Amino acid sequence: MLILAALSRRNKLCQGFTRGSSSIFSPTNFLDQTQKKGVTMAVFGLVFSKLAVLVIAPDPLPFSKDTPAEIKEFMKIIAIFYYPILYYPLMICSTLHHRTAYVFGTLLSFCHFGVLLWQKFDCPKTPELYKFYTLLAALPQLACLAYLCIQFPLLFFRGAKTEEDLDSSYYSDYVKSLLKKKKKSSAVSSCSSDKPTLMERLLEVLNSYIYRPEKVFRFPLKLAVSVFVAFVAIYHTALLLVVLVVPTLHIVRAGIDENIAFLLLGFGIILSDDRMEVVKIVTFYTWLLEVCYLCAMTLSCVVSVVMLMRTMVLHRSNLRGLYKGEIYNLYNSQKSCRPSKSGVVCWMGFTGYQAAIVCLGMAIQTLVFFICFLFLVFLVIVPIFYGRNLIVFEIAGKAWPAWVTVILITVLQHVAAKFAFVKKEAGTRDLNNRESLFLLTYLLFLINTVVGVIVAIWRMIITALYNIVHLGRVDISLLHHTAESYDPAYRYYTHFLKVEVSQSHPVMKAFCGLLLDMMVEGGRVGQKIRDAEEGIQQSKSASSRRIRSRWQLIYTLVNNPSLLGSRKHFQAMQASESLLNGTPKHSKERSSKREADRTSSESARASENQDKTE
Repeated sequence: MLILAALSRRNKLCQGFTRGSSSIFSPTNFLDQTQKKGVTMAVFGLVFSKLAVLVIAPDPLPFSKDTPAEIKEFMKIIAIFYYPILYYPLMICSTLHHRTAYVFGTLLSFCHFGVLLWQKFDCPKTPELYKFYTLLAALPQLACLAYLCIQFPLLFFRGAKTEEDLDSSYYSDYVKSLLKKKKKSSAVSSCSSDKPTLMERLLEVLNSYIYRPEKVFRFPLKLAVSVFVAFVAIYHTALLLVVLVVPTLHIVRAGIDENIAFLLLGFGIILSDDRMEVVKIVTFYTWLLEVCYLCAMTLSCVVSVVMLMRTMVLHRSNLRGLYKGEIYNLYNSQKSCRPSKSGVVCWMGFTGYQAAIVCLGMAIQTLVFFICFLFLVFLVIVPIFYGRNLIVFEIAGKAWPAWVTVILITVLQHVAAKFAFVKKEAGTRDLNNRESLFLLTYLLFLINTVVGVIVAIWRMIITALYNIVHLGRVDISLLHHTAESYDPAYRYYTHFLKVEVSQSHPVMKAFCGLLLDMMVEGGRVGQKIRDAEEGIQQSKSASSRRIRSRWQLIYTLVNNPSLLGSRKHFQAMQASESLLNGTPKHSKERSSKREADRTSSESARASENQDKTE
């Protein structure tokens, strides 16, 4: 670190003003969308993997053995700060963009990888929870370190990076994609009027859960790191859930003997007169218990991964909407995209928040899915397979008149509503046979009350399952849209997007890049403006093309909420929160201003004429 500090200081003194210059006190620029994200994601994955192992480790720090129980919690707190500092040099080596830093990064990554690999080969079995737990928990760390061992040599051979952030062409490409006119084909417009088929709807739903990268849109670094850490969190949570339960079930199943028959007899349970048959039945039920738990855990992993993919799709949609000033799509009320104290706190901790929420959500999902699988297997499948203990079917069989009545009355109401109470005339719909409708409404009042009880129970089940499935997501609120502010996870997410959009808007950065080129490298600004104008279709004259492109750029910047704080009239409008950020003045305001200007000009002309007369 001292050598890298000396190198970075010497480079600053030699080169003078350099755009995007870094130091050892800044691990990386989290607001730069153009940089490579692999090294940062790998380091964050390393730190989180250490934290996941640290929770149940008997010795929190690697250089302390047989830690006393009295100071173990204090040692864990120290370890929480120790491991980020341990891997901090890896971040610095990729940030300085210097060949010497890449050499140090290669040496550090190979040393970390070699030491960890040697430890796992030397001692693959440990007494913690499960003999292979530490080996399995170290797989994400080995994968991240192996990636770093490959990435740093590649960075060394490619050389130091010269273009980053404002020097990158990404922002100008983004602006060109905005200003480019969209071609509307007649075939697409004709197909859009047709009603989509069932297969097209299914494909549309499937595509909404698959994230496909786009060239003109890049994920912000913090969001990319958060998604990667969430995947690592899913792995560690699944591993911990398996290790805590499955080995215990194996021990219980291996210890079942003939004494289990006497134990069950004490509770009044007689499975069979043969003790060996009782042992087989109990062993089989224990095996079914393990299968239900593994199925629940697997389903929880699949649901978490699918929800994370859906989150990535909505991340991109929300960012694009906020870039255009569409505040209501995310907040359901008028908000300002300005950083605040709470917003900065949420932005700093968003990655940790999402990882913790994913872990907790996956644990709760596993528990609920496990209970559902137990109900399905032990109360439905096994009784049907063996033909006994049909408790659920016996209860349903005794109540069959009530179920048949409810079903028939519900079907009757739907059929009557379709064929007797709704009429179609001249393309419109209206009520018909109103007297019969009123009579049926009164006669079916009590039966509809019973149906309402069933609907209320079903509503409670659906709401619980929906919230449990989406518990690991922070991009949607589990509360009603009027109470979204009381959902802390969603509030963290919205505040995070405020800071991200206000500080790293692509159009704003493209504009700032042009201004810096004009001040520092005046010769390049003309070329960049010509490149931006290539995205606009050619017109009859070159002057009209330049005028159109610059007016469109000005209109885009006027609608940019990130530039509100830089405008002259900001102080006058700051007290009014109802004003949409970046929106031009309404027609009434413009007309009133024109009237005021006209009145002042007329008064000035009148006074001038009076002076001439005198």
